[in-house]
Amino acid sequence: MNFLITGAAGFLGSALANTLAREGHHVRGLDDFSSGDPQALVEDVHFTRGDVNDRPKLWTLLQDIDCVYHLAARVSVSESLLYPTQYNDVNVGGTVSLMEAMRDVGVGRVVFISSGAVYGDQGEQPLREDNTPNPRSPYAVSKLAGEYYVRTIGALWGIEAVCLRVFNAYGPGQHLPASHPPVIPNFIRQAIRGGSLVVHGDGNQTRDFVYVKDVVRAMVAAATAPDLNQRVINVGSGQEVAVRTVAEMVLGLIGSQAEIIFAIRNDSGVSRMCADTALARKRLSFEAQTSLEEGLRLTLEKDPRFNKEM
Repeated sequence: MNFLITGAAGFLGSALANTLAREGHHVRGLDDFSSGDPQALVEDVHFTRGDVNDRPKLWTLLQDIDCVYHLAARVSVSESLLYPTQYNDVNVGGTVSLMEAMRDVGVGRVVFISSGAVYGDQGEQPLREDNTPNPRSPYAVSKLAGEYYVRTIGALWGIEAVCLRVFNAYGPGQHLPASHPPVIPNFIRQAIRGGSLVVHGDGNQTRDFVYVKDVVRAMVAAATAPDLNQRVINVGSGQEVAVRTVAEMVLGLIGSQAEIIFAIRNDSGVSRMCADTALARKRLSFEAQTSLEEGLRLTLEKDPRFNKEM
């Protein structure tokens, strides 16, 4: 098959692009390098640098494409609180531009990578796809708006649209920005360096951490699985883990004596998050295979940044 992946140089995008290319598919990638690394892509991925709002470039890249994976987005919840206009321009505007270009060219299917963040605080766990979204950040709002645009434009113009709500993905190669870094690679880096592991809030807030290789399997399945049009599907491990437990697991894995500090006054986000994965099992034949303990070990072993520091 022929694929276009927007955000192809990012953490999930590059893992997906490399997997599809190794399986013998023709893969085109688009990324503006705002957070991605083109060196993460294998040579068989045909990469183009560009903006997802560049309509003429999209028209060119979409020629003869069977399915589009749309991952191009700004992805930091904390950053979105400071720059909601930019998040709207990229995450919402870029999605609309892509869907219009797909309509113009006549591409038949799109897999939109959304986020478990759209659920916000809910009264019960695990989170099901039919729960009413309650987004708490501009990032979450932008992802929910993207879902609606993908499904609405898809329905109007005959484009098969499926939205995958990915929970807390982690693994080797995850971007580590100077500000607001993702929790797992940041904990690993700090533990290796002997620095304190700072946990926002009391650490009892829970998340559903899902290993990157598992996420890729779900994304690959979404390109060809039947009866997915207009579906919204959770992609997670189905396991609820407290953030303080993750910090303790990282210290134990590395053998570090670093201190865990709880920043009680800092906003820790939603109190609980755990994906109900029944629909993913039914529609994608997907179930996460990597435990958190194993995923942490693989992240430590396979990420060259951590190997250099140990």
